[in-house]
Amino acid sequence: MILDPSPAPRVPRPTHVEIDLDQLTANYRAVEAAVAPARMLPVVKADAYGHGLVEVARLFETLGPPGLAVAFLEEGAMLREAGITCPILVMGGLDTRQIPDFLHYLLTMTVSSIYAVGLIEEAAAGLGVTARVHVKVDSGMGRMGVRPEGAAGLFDALLGSRHVEIEAVYSHFATADEPDPAQTLHQIATFRRVVSYFGDRGLPMPTLHLANSGAVLQHPDSYFDMVRPGLMLYGVYPAEETTKTIKIRPALTWRSTVVLSKSLPAGSPVSYGATWAPDRDTRILVVPMGYGDGYPRPASNRAEVLIRGRRHPVVGRVCMDQFMVDARPETDVRVGDEVVIIGAQGEETITANEVAAWARTIPYEILTGITTRVPRRYRGDLSADYLGDQ
Repeated sequence: MILDPSPAPRVPRPTHVEIDLDQLTANYRAVEAAVAPARMLPVVKADAYGHGLVEVARLFETLGPPGLAVAFLEEGAMLREAGITCPILVMGGLDTRQIPDFLHYLLTMTVSSIYAVGLIEEAAAGLGVTARVHVKVDSGMGRMGVRPEGAAGLFDALLGSRHVEIEAVYSHFATADEPDPAQTLHQIATFRRVVSYFGDRGLPMPTLHLANSGAVLQHPDSYFDMVRPGLMLYGVYPAEETTKTIKIRPALTWRSTVVLSKSLPAGSPVSYGATWAPDRDTRILVVPMGYGDGYPRPASNRAEVLIRGRRHPVVGRVCMDQFMVDARPETDVRVGDEVVIIGAQGEETITANEVAAWARTIPYEILTGITTRVPRRYRGDLSADYLGDQ
């Protein structure tokens, strides 16, 4: 029951994520220029790495890529229903029961087995259409993809199909963002050997793509015809040790607000488990967000946030809906002051990589883990006329 059933504006939640669309465009153009003449297939899976699937896809489509890449059928279907018309590659494992849905939404399937080819052929023939597929090769990741010794048989089956066309062949790196290049060089050599199938038979070479963000930054010899940057398009480097050969900047800022400030005497424990207590009288601040929003609980007693341009420690265990901050060395922080979880404030910046280090994980998990109950707000090109305030 509500007091007045008529629609009324609500004060927005103080915890939110802001996405700078102009910065996304700048990152895109920086990568595009660096990899030319190879083209870019932007990866927008996992809600565009936490930045908003539909909104980011709409932006990237205006920048002229040969297509977009997602992980699952459902992501591709969502984009089609939102009006995205460019080619969409679904990179995840193919559940053959979904083949009719792939064809319905004009989504490009990833194929790794001869068994799947037969089912795609049957479904496409029944609809009188041609299914365009990308073949994935396991060049050393040990996950999805046909093993090198089985690739020729899969290519044979595809070339013998009347309603299935090989549009591209691709693979995925296991260690391209790490300093030691040995595994990556091995995978490049394996991939070259597998796709020599086409040249050896005098056949046109399909489009080839292999490089992820780490390879874009460190292995130009892996560019081939297309590259598939993901994390770096959002302004985050895959790892601190990855060579930063292309200048990018984060497009995401995660903000909240102090909702309670109270004095706490020395020795009084804070939060579940009583894992922290101040060694002197202090002031504790409550921030209205927690692991239910994707802020990592393992960062308890390790993380920092920005308030009034200074770093302050997160103390006690992160809760589902809030976490606590020690106000020291400030004494005049007030309710309503802005809290920056990821982003810049004054001269200080906290990065997704830092939060990942505090949580003993990777920046991919931090960004994709920001839950849907955190509102996304957009600014920059397209945001006012096309996207709106989400």
